[in-house]
Amino acid sequence: MDDTPANKKTIIMPPPRRSRRKSGGITLRDVAALAGVAPITASRALNTPSAVSEPILQRVRQAVEQTGYVPNMLAGGLASSKSRLVAAVVPTISGNVFLEVVQSLTASLAAYGYQLMLGQSGYENSREDELLEAIIGRRPDGVVLTGIMHSATGRQRLLASGIPVVETWDLTDNPIDMLIGFSHEEVGQAVARYLHGRGKRRVATLGADDQRARRRMQAFSDTAIALGMAHPGETAVAGQRVPAPTNVGLGRAGLRELLARHPDIDALFCSSDTVALGVLTEAQAQGVQVPRQLAVVGMGDLGFARDLYPALTTVRIDGARIGATAARFIVERSQGSRMREGVVDIGFSIVEREST
Repeated sequence: MDDTPANKKTIIMPPPRRSRRKSGGITLRDVAALAGVAPITASRALNTPSAVSEPILQRVRQAVEQTGYVPNMLAGGLASSKSRLVAAVVPTISGNVFLEVVQSLTASLAAYGYQLMLGQSGYENSREDELLEAIIGRRPDGVVLTGIMHSATGRQRLLASGIPVVETWDLTDNPIDMLIGFSHEEVGQAVARYLHGRGKRRVATLGADDQRARRRMQAFSDTAIALGMAHPGETAVAGQRVPAPTNVGLGRAGLRELLARHPDIDALFCSSDTVALGVLTEAQAQGVQVPRQLAVVGMGDLGFARDLYPALTTVRIDGARIGATAARFIVERSQGSRMREGVVDIGFSIVEREST
């Protein structure tokens, strides 16, 4: 029962003095005192506004605005065992290839009433274990990971936590929990067959030095060798590795080094569209005609790929579908719904444009 008459005149009192024992943060009790209501009434106004009168609601909201108070969602979540937060870990936030997944995941979770926390693990000397320890300690309603290359310690912690986990951007026969991805080996094989069909016979790779890119490039090389796309006696096609995350400059430098060692290459498979952009830029600077002298294939179908000159042939991954499906998986598991599926191979497609 409300302890303040609905027609009582609104009086805003000065903020209460805090004792030395307080941490300094504004509390619900401070808000209640400022609004002239009991703490339980202030709590009702914030959590179930329909349970209090309109004047009370306005007084509490005015006190919240005046103090800058933010409700402790973790404390509320402890009672319901729901934090309404989902954590996602990506190798880098500078890599455009992951942005479509993050944007889709953010929008899809918001539609369900959840919020996304984003962590960056890096490639070399990955911080994933450290991040996972911090994330698990905060008990989110779900964790979305990029790739499947997790340490034994990280995997054990995730399994022990009981938190729903979605691994993305890869496939494995032994997922931690749920999985949405594609085969990097099949990507490499498909690109090699595509270039062979275009009449290319001296192919090369220019790839980031991370595990997923290396697997794509190795599968490409193995398939190319089997198709006779290398000099007799060679056991691998020409290749150049660059540090991850990649950038345009690394693509330019990589092409210079490749052409210095292998001037006869006629096609190049790049680990990302960003690397391919560097390759196209360097090819133009050196007077190498694309695609007549050198065909170029990227990876990711980023927004700029179709607008390059020549437009870039690339491998398309449906990042929006990955994000939306991961959000649905987390919410269904969190709400105790029966899962329709737990592993999804979203596949890929080669988008043919002028660079090949």
